[in-house]
Amino acid sequence: MQQIGTVWASLDRRKQIIVAGAVVLVFLGVLAMSRLATAPSMTLLYAGLESGAAGDIVRSLDQRGVQYEIRGGSIYVPGSQRDELRMTLASEGLPANGNRGYELLDSLSGFGTTSQMFDAAYWRAKEGELARTIVGSPHISQARVHIANGSTNPFQRSVAPTASVYLVSSGADITSDQAKAIRFLVSSAVSGLAPENVAVIDSNGAVIGAKETAVAADSADDKSRQLRERVLRLIEARVGAGNAVVEVSVDTVTKTESIRERRFDPKGRVAISTDVEERSDSARNQSSDVTVASNLPDGDGAGEDASNSNATQTRERVNYEVSETELEVHTAPGAIKRLTVAVLVNGMRSVDASGAESFAPLPQTELDALGELVASAVGFDAERGDVITLKSLDLPAVEPGGTVVSSSIWQQVHFDAMSLVQMAVLAIVMLVLGLFVIRPILMKPALAPALLPAGTPPEPEAVLTGEIATEEGGQFAAIPGHAPADVPALAANPGADPVDRLRAMIGDKQEETVEILRSWLEESEERA
Repeated sequence: MQQIGTVWASLDRRKQIIVAGAVVLVFLGVLAMSRLATAPSMTLLYAGLESGAAGDIVRSLDQRGVQYEIRGGSIYVPGSQRDELRMTLASEGLPANGNRGYELLDSLSGFGTTSQMFDAAYWRAKEGELARTIVGSPHISQARVHIANGSTNPFQRSVAPTASVYLVSSGADITSDQAKAIRFLVSSAVSGLAPENVAVIDSNGAVIGAKETAVAADSADDKSRQLRERVLRLIEARVGAGNAVVEVSVDTVTKTESIRERRFDPKGRVAISTDVEERSDSARNQSSDVTVASNLPDGDGAGEDASNSNATQTRERVNYEVSETELEVHTAPGAIKRLTVAVLVNGMRSVDASGAESFAPLPQTELDALGELVASAVGFDAERGDVITLKSLDLPAVEPGGTVVSSSIWQQVHFDAMSLVQMAVLAIVMLVLGLFVIRPILMKPALAPALLPAGTPPEPEAVLTGEIATEEGGQFAAIPGHAPADVPALAANPGADPVDRLRAMIGDKQEETVEILRSWLEESEERA
């Protein structure tokens, strides 16, 4: 403390202000870095929440007095409390999902609830339960389900239900396979709903897996994958694993056709019914005139001649049915129009007596045998235009790049990167302030060791006055207030010119000379 007070008293007012400001800045810097180093590391608690759910989370954190930060749409909390807060908030039903399920039916009472109100609540609960199930996938962050059921209208019995699903992915885009699974999930949960009547839409407004192309594309891809695996398994059984490459291209029918044909055969007829009709007629004719006497039984006309006639008619009707053939053919997408198979097989390697390695392709007989096996495996049809290409070429072995991943002890130790960075910055700042601010202030100039006699330690109180006093013979004069000491001559020749000896001393002791000149300049400025 005495040395600090002596140094402080030897400084002028301007230097004292500079030193005081430097000390204050050092203190503030150390305080700021200490706060940064002791501040908790913030980690993500929840992100992508709806406004209402995020407000409930913030309100719960305020009630608990937990420190948190809001960055955009994300909520950050101290890393040491994140897991505990998630479990605690989950026990309270937070974050609340906007899609409410069957708990909606619990609020309905038997009094004042009409059938329309119950149906609306039921379908709303069904939509909420489906949305909950879909959001359970790690690839989907948000989901909304809308079901249009026409069964509530008694006058529209033939209306089929439809549904639409709106999805927001959590990162990567939603694939057609995932959309297909969601369609089957929704259609299986709603009675009478077909998978093709479910539309899946992403956050960009695009329909995922459109009905026109989904069936044909999935069928072609599935068939190509199945044929490729079948051929690869067959070829590798002969040439070994990794020595064959198989690619299969399947050209399928992508449109639906419906053909209905009705044929009549006039030569082929069958009697289906027979109707027989018989008719009999009788008539009597008299030859005399008709009088009153002839009409009497015993009259004059009783003995006259008379003729009788009988007629019988038979009619038969036979109904025949003409032979008829009705044919209806439906062609669905997915039928194979053309098949292309490319197979690349590695050859044989041999080493001669000199150690040189040579390559030879497989013989043609073996390639032909493999080609026949491939044709049988894929169902080759020459009339359909199928093509099979089988070649034996050199497949170079490519060494994997990079280094082998191995576990180390550092992977088992958890470090907070932000805390380490803050501590490193704090240490660097403290080191810089100590070396370039505090140390120059506390140090004070001392006599050069070269100007003292050999074996004599330098005195801490000795200071340079900027004056060179010499006696006759080139010896230094004693400094007032100090004990005289034997100081060696400035030059080996005592009779030399003092100016030459001074120049020699300046050349040998440049740093001490600069200090003396600087002290002269500071004294001249203070006197002025």
